Amino acid sequence: MSNRYPIWKYLLIVVIAILGFIYAVPNLYPPDDAIQISGSSGDMVIGAPILSKAEKALTEAGVEYFDPIQSERSAQLRFASGEAQLLGKKVVQQALGSEYVVALNQAPTTPSWLVSMGGEPMKLGLDLRGGVHFLLEVDVDSAIAKRQETSAEEMKDSMREARIRYSRVTLDEMTIVAEFRSEELRDQAISHLRSEYRQMLFNTDAPQTEGRFVFQASLSEMARREIEQYALTQNLTTLRKRVNELGVSEPIVQSQGRNRIIVQLPGVQDTAEAKRVIGKTANLEFRLEAERDALVSTTEAFEYRGYPAKIESKVILTGDHVANANASLDPETNMPQVNITLDSLGGNKMNHATRSNIGRRMGVLFIEYKTRMSTEVDEQGEQVQVTEQYVEKDLINLATIQGALGVQFRITGLDSPTVASELALMLRSGALAAPMYFVEERTIGPSLGAENIQLGVKSLQWGLGLVLLFMLVYYKAFGVFANLALAVNVLLLVSVMSLLGATLTLPGIAGIVLTVGMAVDANVLIFARIREEIKNGASPQAAISAGYDRAYVTILDANITTLIVAVILYAIGSGPVKGFAVTLSIGILTSMFTAIMGTRALTNLVYGGRKNLKKLWI
Repeated sequence: MSNRYPIWKYLLIVVIAILGFIYAVPNLYPPDDAIQISGSSGDMVIGAPILSKAEKALTEAGVEYFDPIQSERSAQLRFASGEAQLLGKKVVQQALGSEYVVALNQAPTTPSWLVSMGGEPMKLGLDLRGGVHFLLEVDVDSAIAKRQETSAEEMKDSMREARIRYSRVTLDEMTIVAEFRSEELRDQAISHLRSEYRQMLFNTDAPQTEGRFVFQASLSEMARREIEQYALTQNLTTLRKRVNELGVSEPIVQSQGRNRIIVQLPGVQDTAEAKRVIGKTANLEFRLEAERDALVSTTEAFEYRGYPAKIESKVILTGDHVANANASLDPETNMPQVNITLDSLGGNKMNHATRSNIGRRMGVLFIEYKTRMSTEVDEQGEQVQVTEQYVEKDLINLATIQGALGVQFRITGLDSPTVASELALMLRSGALAAPMYFVEERTIGPSLGAENIQLGVKSLQWGLGLVLLFMLVYYKAFGVFANLALAVNVLLLVSVMSLLGATLTLPGIAGIVLTVGMAVDANVLIFARIREEIKNGASPQAAISAGYDRAYVTILDANITTLIVAVILYAIGSGPVKGFAVTLSIGILTSMFTAIMGTRALTNLVYGGRKNLKKLWI
């Protein structure tokens, strides 16, 4: 029986408590509301004139700001309140136009000496501090049109292989129209294609004239629904991967209705980057350069490095078949490049297209779906903001095919390493099955968040206060030990969550309140055991030793079972549920340390050295 700790245990507890205090302190420095200005592409430079233009717009609008900061690729302005921040964002965005991304942000106020030690405040969830909320709309009609366009090209190849001669195959909106010179050829084609395209409806209702026999092929309603569902699911998966690439803690990416997706990014530090990456609803297309005698209707004109270029409308491959992509530098030229790995189907398509076109040039098109805001005057004569959707196509590479390509190749000729990195991220996270457009971007209730914080803190204060009072009255000196350990427990919980970069939500505060109760629960078991030992005639020193040693197994079992439940909640839960699970899990571990080792250290320090101890104040 020993009620003394070696000196190293006391030092360990003191060091852990000090570190807990240091890394909990940053939470006393709440971040400022701010806006961040950056370019719509990663390589755009934000110079002093841009920042001056933003400041001038804010001054003219009467919006107060402070501490403007400019770096090479972004600028930041701080505001005294969330309302001023929202108004400032609107004013600056109107002044700078759609070429620049003006995003809501949180500017840290943590002292530099704490930052140098890795100290940062906890990120607050959407329900507490707010964050960025995006509502995107998936253009499912484009997905259907894209499928029909691909089917039309495949039908041509299939009929050529079956030696069925056709006049032409065109796409009328979402319907494939095929023309033949005889009724026999048309019926033969329908019979041949029906087995391959079982979800396609073929009809001959179009007017038939001499020398022109037509069939129309359209998708069945079931097939359209399947494409819509695939487009929504694929875009959800892609967005989740992109958000994960950003390192956002506890994001929410979920579908809404048949064609909309909600993205919520709580506690984001760089929302401008988030919007730029999520907003790049882009894809790649690989096409051959058009030959000189190609028809204008089968080509598209672009500019590549200052020279005109014509590219075939027929697509060899899209970014859907990219399995992996990473940015690097060409060892020979030291220029940025993107190394691409295709899936097996994409590799076969690329090989088939390039082996028969060696010597020709192949272009890589970067297709981006964008939105821009414009101001219009409505019927009442008031100015309203109107969202306009448009498609931007850039020819980013045009190179000669020197040999048959397979599953691996590279894209060179990119402007900067930043552009290469963003392109690799887009491809690596997966191609979008259909373009998406921003329908809404907003901050989640800063005023509601402030109220939630006040209520959450008040509930924690009441819970902590009542527990402290109860322990003090009921267990006297040992209650003081438990209360000190409880204070250190809350300190450690906050510091660990800050170090892990966890996002605190309203359910997370509930987890902290629950942890307060569970932390003293362990001490109640220990102190009750000590009282029982004294009643049974044990000496005070023996009662202390037995109380801690015999209650330890019970405390361990109870906390492990709760920890298992918390892990399951984290594994199958989402959003706020995960926030509760994280707080509860960390709280269980810290409470076991403080309730067992912490209070034992205080008890040993006060009573351990007293040989003639006759009574415990418990």
